[in-house]
Amino acid sequence: MIPLALPLAAVALLAQTRTATVLSTGDGDTLRVREGSRTLNVRLACIDAPETSQAPQGASARAQLQALAPLGSAVELRIKATDRYGRAVAELTRGGRNLNQALVASGAAFVYWQYIQGCDRQTYSRLETEARLKGLGVWGVSGGVQRPWEYRSRQRKPSSSSSAPSGRRYTCKQIGSYAQAQVLLRQGHRYLDGDGEACESLKG
Repeated sequence: MIPLALPLAAVALLAQTRTATVLSTGDGDTLRVREGSRTLNVRLACIDAPETSQAPQGASARAQLQALAPLGSAVELRIKATDRYGRAVAELTRGGRNLNQALVASGAAFVYWQYIQGCDRQTYSRLETEARLKGLGVWGVSGGVQRPWEYRSRQRKPSSSSSAPSGRRYTCKQIGSYAQAQVLLRQGHRYLDGDGEACESLKG
């Protein structure tokens, strides 16, 4: 996910491993950490977990990430890029264990093949295949689980217009509350939808 045009020095900077403390978990593939004096929103690289609204798999994926990276625990981030929402896209390790791969291995998340660049494709493929053959997590659901990227795409389709129902458009900063952002999203303010949820940056 790192543009090839980046200077080698910039690539090396992104690839550095940094230590941070877990502050909160968003869903099965996002969390917030503190690195030194700054707070980072992190999107786990190369995987995609069911959205929280994909019950019960979304909640299960979130619980799995919370178990792997508990509140207050120290994790290492290998940052690969920054996404369009300003989140650090990274592989996480804790105690020498790759948490992104652990989520795939347990069936809590899918490999995000569209964005596998920068990760060990062969290992992720093997772990997902093993989880599928064992019927773990999402692979044990009768009828299967809709891939989260497809789910988000379908969630955005009902309202093809970006205009708000009332004609007013809000920014996340104006809303100021994660809960209120979800209310506005349900009311039809689809332009607030960043990744299956509205204004994820407001999560505490």
